[in-house]
Amino acid sequence: MSLSVYLVILLIVALWYAIIPIAGAFFFRYRWRRFRNRFNNMRQSTLLDYRQYRQLEEEGIYRFTGNIESITDGRTLWVRGHDLSMPVSIDKTKCYLLPVNKGGDIPDSPPEQIRWNRVSTLTEGSKVFIGGLIKTQDNRFNFTSTKEHPLVLIIYNCPDDDLAKTIIQTARTRNDYWNSITPISLVTGALTLVYIAASYLGRPAFRLTVITALAAIFIPILPLFPPGFALTSLYKRLSWKARELRSYWDLARYGLLPDAINKKSYALRAYSIEVLAWFLLIFGVCVNIAFIFLILFLFKIISF
Repeated sequence: MSLSVYLVILLIVALWYAIIPIAGAFFFRYRWRRFRNRFNNMRQSTLLDYRQYRQLEEEGIYRFTGNIESITDGRTLWVRGHDLSMPVSIDKTKCYLLPVNKGGDIPDSPPEQIRWNRVSTLTEGSKVFIGGLIKTQDNRFNFTSTKEHPLVLIIYNCPDDDLAKTIIQTARTRNDYWNSITPISLVTGALTLVYIAASYLGRPAFRLTVITALAAIFIPILPLFPPGFALTSLYKRLSWKARELRSYWDLARYGLLPDAINKKSYALRAYSIEVLAWFLLIFGVCVNIAFIFLILFLFKIISF
């Protein structure tokens, strides 16, 4: 009976603290990879200018850069280019805000998806990149987002020549494990462990079971405490290095770095460093768990 309870605790920890957040990490990696691929396709499409606009006869895929003019009727964004102003239908269109580029350094956070009511509060003249389908709507040519051809719309403040590199390098999560799914998963796991601890609280024979369940609740924050904290610090440094190498790999794949650069070397180094980083983090957590049980044993709170 006691062994089966420990197995349940282990499964709860594995499911809610590891499997679900890591599955979320892979999902968001996939979503950002799809975003990078879409942007890369759009940046290579035909640049729309006044001459191209006069020749438009049917729908097609184009890119356009300019400055925000206004939002009219709550559903049309007007963007002013060098010699042309274009309407953009904001229905079903996701808008991204590129992080501020300070001191010429590449921002370390990904583009932020923002609501359209926030776009109206941005300074008039903010630069915007648009890539996607132009089709006839309300008797005029509009950039329009469809299921088959979703628009890429990015508000940015970096030099135009740096836009492609900046987006490709930043369009990935800063911390894969910590994503929007992670808090829900951690809270669910913690509440489940609290329930198990409460169920055995009044049974002296299961004292170690109660302590184990309560200790397991704090596993997500164990990397923040010594002695395992030293390994956590190494994990952070190596994870950031792996993220940097993956971004260089993307730049090389999309032709934004010299052809002579070996693309596969970036990928191999990135994933090797990432595996090492995760090993150090997990080992650090195990060290802290062992340290906690050693302290409990020394104070004779538990006995083996």
